Amino acid sequence: MPQTIAAPATSELLVKKSRFLGYLHPVADRAAAQAIVAGLRAAHPDAAHVCWALLAGGQSAAVDDGEPAGTAGRPMLDVLRHQDLAGVLAAVVRYYGGIKLGAGGLVRAYTDCVAQALLTAEKIAIVRYSALRCSLPYALEGRLRRELAAAGAELLAVAHGERVTLAFRVAEQAAAALAARLDDAASGQLAWLQEC
Repeated sequence: MPQTIAAPATSELLVKKSRFLGYLHPVADRAAAQAIVAGLRAAHPDAAHVCWALLAGGQSAAVDDGEPAGTAGRPMLDVLRHQDLAGVLAAVVRYYGGIKLGAGGLVRAYTDCVAQALLTAEKIAIVRYSALRCSLPYALEGRLRRELAAAGAELLAVAHGERVTLAFRVAEQAAAALAARLDDAASGQLAWLQEC
């Protein structure tokens, strides 16, 4: 199951006099990620490189920012993918220490910097929801509300007219089972409306 991080996390790594500062941020999309990267560039104007990787909103990115191709962004992106993360920006600010690390050394440094930040990050599962609406007789409202609460569904709106209309959301994987349970509880008196 895909996960994201609850809050930003950081790390610091020294490799042959080069200083690597790792930053992980939960983000919704590429625009949010680019704003954070711009902020890092502004906060670290003397840094040699600000490399980053992104998995968010169905988009991915791997930016080497002047490092040899494939030695920074792609390895960081691989760490995010290996951890089954989504909605996460990984950025590493590098202050060059005067000693070349070679391609293998760069890959290890960028990978390790992101991995160390992930050790301190709180990971949370990404839950996708289905929004549903139904109408029912007044006499069944209490019973269906109890069924929704027992299933962990979130009641979004209630409208009282000729019948009661309930709008709610529930985890996608539980939606079909809950709909069947509500149909049974209402003994055929439940009408499903177009999803919210």
